[in-house]
Amino acid sequence: MFQLEFYESEDGKTPVTDFLDSLDPKMNAKMVALMELLEEKGNALRKPYSGSLGDGIFELRCVFGGNITRALYFFYHGERIIVTNGFIKKTQKTPSKEIMLAKERRDDWFKRQKYND
Repeated sequence: MFQLEFYESEDGKTPVTDFLDSLDPKMNAKMVALMELLEEKGNALRKPYSGSLGDGIFELRCVFGGNITRALYFFYHGERIIVTNGFIKKTQKTPSKEIMLAKERRDDWFKRQKYND
C-alpha cells in the first residue's frame, strides 16, 4: 500500500487541505474517495481516474455533476505519493500554471526532504 501525503510549505501550510475545504461537500467527498483509491492502487491507477502530465507529475481526475476538479501529485521512492495542489478545471487542457506550481512545490519538497532523510 502507498502512503499519501499533502505538500506542506515551509511555514506549515497545506494548500491541498485548503483546496479540499473550499469544495462543495459532495465534490469534497468524491475527491477524498479518489485519493483513498490512489493510496490503495498507487502507480497502477489509470484513466479515467489518473493520468501523467509529464516530468513525473500526475493528475487525479474528479468529475461530479458539471464540475471537474484535479489534484496534482508525484511519487517519492515508489511508495509515497505527495499531493501538491488542487484546482477546479475550467478549460480543456490542464493549465500550465498549475503544472508549474506542482513542479515548484515538488522541487521545494525534495530540497527540504534531503535534509530530513
